[in-house]
Amino acid sequence: MSRYSTKLLGFGDNVVDIYDHLKTMYPGGNCVNVSVYGKMAGCEKTAYMGYFGDDDRAELIIDVLGKTGVETVKCKQLHGENGYSRITLKDGDREFLDFNEGGIRGKTPYILDRFDLEYMKGFDVVHSGNYSFTESELHKIKEAGIPVSFDFSDDSTEEYYEKTAPHVTYAFCSFDGTDEEAKEHLKKLTSMGPELAMASRGAKGCILYDGEKFFAQEAAPLEKVKDTLGAGDSLIASFLTGFIGRTKAGMDKETAICESLEEAAAFAAGICGMEGAFGYGKKYE
Repeated sequence: MSRYSTKLLGFGDNVVDIYDHLKTMYPGGNCVNVSVYGKMAGCEKTAYMGYFGDDDRAELIIDVLGKTGVETVKCKQLHGENGYSRITLKDGDREFLDFNEGGIRGKTPYILDRFDLEYMKGFDVVHSGNYSFTESELHKIKEAGIPVSFDFSDDSTEEYYEKTAPHVTYAFCSFDGTDEEAKEHLKKLTSMGPELAMASRGAKGCILYDGEKFFAQEAAPLEKVKDTLGAGDSLIASFLTGFIGRTKAGMDKETAICESLEEAAAFAAGICGMEGAFGYGKKYE
């Protein structure tokens, strides 16, 4: 049962996260995670749009998206290797060992046509990120009047922000610095175009800026940390789900931000108790 009328589309990356130490692979990737977490957080509808390879790794993600109720009608399977990243855990924190640049998806950018954009208009927000190879398409989504959410992660360059941020409505990033540095970064980010910008800061919680005011949210206490993979993505998905749902229902922006941040912090804390990004691990030899 959906709690919010939010419709969210993840457009971009899918990968399997391969845990060598467990001989287990998990479905993941920023855009897949946000679509699945959106569903878990109470979205009325979520979908994923992107390219898969045609190996057993691709099959795992496609299968799990079906099981979790995420629509995939705009996906395609291409002949080649699916994206993966190899990960190990050290004290519950993930360490990336290597990845294959998105596999076949990295070599074949998804070019949006008029029919794709027509489909996207059925959603309140389209989410993408800096591992998605979708940068050249963002302007089309924005020009079609569809809000764009984008995860800049923690490794975007100044030049990348300047090129990408003007096409983004809701900007997200990870940020390690002090409170003041985080605030300066968010100010700069909103000056490039986004309406809202949020910096997630792990155990320090997160800070959001709406162009006028800063909102700080503490991290919710962690009951049991199994795996921090997906913590940032779950924060994004839950915040978007709640914020868009609340504003659609007529709540004022400030209250919607505060309530959605608090809810997102609790949601992300719960995700840290799951293995992989959202479970569904599969053993391999």
